[in-house]
Amino acid sequence: MVYRMILNQTSCFGRRTIATIPDELSKRGFTKAQVVTDRVLVANGVAGKVTSQLDGAGFAFDVYDAVMPNPTIEAVRAGVKAFAASGADCLIAIGGASPQDTCKAIGIITANPEFSDVRSLEGVAGTKNPSVPIIAVPTTAGTAAEVTINYVITDTQNAGKFVCVDPNDIPLVAVVDADMMAGMPAALKVATGMDALTHAIEGYATLGAWELTDALHLKAIEIIAASRPISVRGDETAGERMALGQYVAGMGFSNVGLGLVHAMAHSLGAFYDAAHGVANAILLPHARRFNAEFTGEKFRDIAQAMGVAGTEEMTIELARIEAVRAVTALATGLGTPGSLSEIGASREDIPAPAAAAMADVCAGGNPRAATLDDIVELYTAAF
Repeated sequence: MVYRMILNQTSCFGRRTIATIPDELSKRGFTKAQVVTDRVLVANGVAGKVTSQLDGAGFAFDVYDAVMPNPTIEAVRAGVKAFAASGADCLIAIGGASPQDTCKAIGIITANPEFSDVRSLEGVAGTKNPSVPIIAVPTTAGTAAEVTINYVITDTQNAGKFVCVDPNDIPLVAVVDADMMAGMPAALKVATGMDALTHAIEGYATLGAWELTDALHLKAIEIIAASRPISVRGDETAGERMALGQYVAGMGFSNVGLGLVHAMAHSLGAFYDAAHGVANAILLPHARRFNAEFTGEKFRDIAQAMGVAGTEEMTIELARIEAVRAVTALATGLGTPGSLSEIGASREDIPAPAAAAMADVCAGGNPRAATLDDIVELYTAAF
């Protein structure tokens, strides 16, 4: 069996780490950057924390800020044109999943123009050239997009999302600075934190998991479960721990895949514009129960990492129940919606998102093979 790990060339951690960005660019011989972000981050000054570093170092840059939540094919195409017009030789992604994903698509298409239709990047794309070099600066503690080889694009014409998996899109440098995440509203901290926890749990149970990714995912679960409730209340140390925990989860799942929760959450995001982390939180307990008997002793490990006492003495059946209970308690304790009806989903719509989830690339990694009927039942249970 051959296992593969793809990670950033360089990763920088700690508060005020964004001060290293000009040097990371200059020492690699870059001369101008295209900053990819959104208008909210420009307006609230978060993006300016990075661009002020570039200004101070005299490093040239342009800004593309037309990124939107659940980035679309049209936004990617506009970004490709903006990059070409800028004369830049590198990219800086500032933001959560949407700017990071948009930036990856811009970098990949610029280096591989035969994929300029964007849709052909779905699944495992056959690109030949590495992306335009990307410096990834996350502003949320959850998606781990700065360390993954995945990105998600919304196809508004076909009312769906598609996942792109491409080793060529990995950012060259990840700058994980908790100060860049400090201004997140509490609701966003909750949603992104549940996304990070789902990454770690699904990555630990996925079919492709192996010893190295198991170690990463268990540590990530431990960090996130202990830090998330405190970080939501604004604790700086916990916030820094969350920034690390979500990155560690990304190191793992990026290389082994995810499962049904993400497949089904992607579909909900496309149909209802549902916040990804919230959709994950609603679906995770149902999918864990569905998968439990196909995961061996792993739920005992998850329960232990979640802080459940006495897991060694429990039967595996009880350990599985306690693992699901711990995840549910964390989500509800943070005020996450507990059902699909709370996010505006409709039972009558279920067949369409279920079909889309069945076709999602993440579904293939689930430890238990699911039929379309299984997915319909899981959505129904989540109401």
